[in-house]
Amino acid sequence: MLKVFDILALLFYCAMIYWLSDQPSLPLPMLFEYQDKLHHFTAYFLMGILASRNFRHFVEPPFNLAVVSIVFCSLYAISDEWHQSFVVGREADALDWVADTVGAIVAMFLLTRYYPYQKPS
Repeated sequence: MLKVFDILALLFYCAMIYWLSDQPSLPLPMLFEYQDKLHHFTAYFLMGILASRNFRHFVEPPFNLAVVSIVFCSLYAISDEWHQSFVVGREADALDWVADTVGAIVAMFLLTRYYPYQKPS
């Protein structure tokens, strides 16, 4: 049952990011320059955690799990930027992809450093 929950959580989160990317603009006040990069970092930090929870059912050891999770998040980020290039009012930005990927990398670093790997039952 936990495996199904982890898979559905990641799929729902990916769908939510897709939906947000499909909007012409997001109603967020700009409080400081490059605030959007912080949003990207945070969103993909969370996706990295969800990806790790999902892929731990299929991949081990922990290093391989981290690599698979980072690659998944980075590829999804590339597809998200490509998707945004077709949305009126949005544009693709390589720095957004960098922020996304770094968010996933930091999540995997923190998970592997401070949260011991546990094979799901």
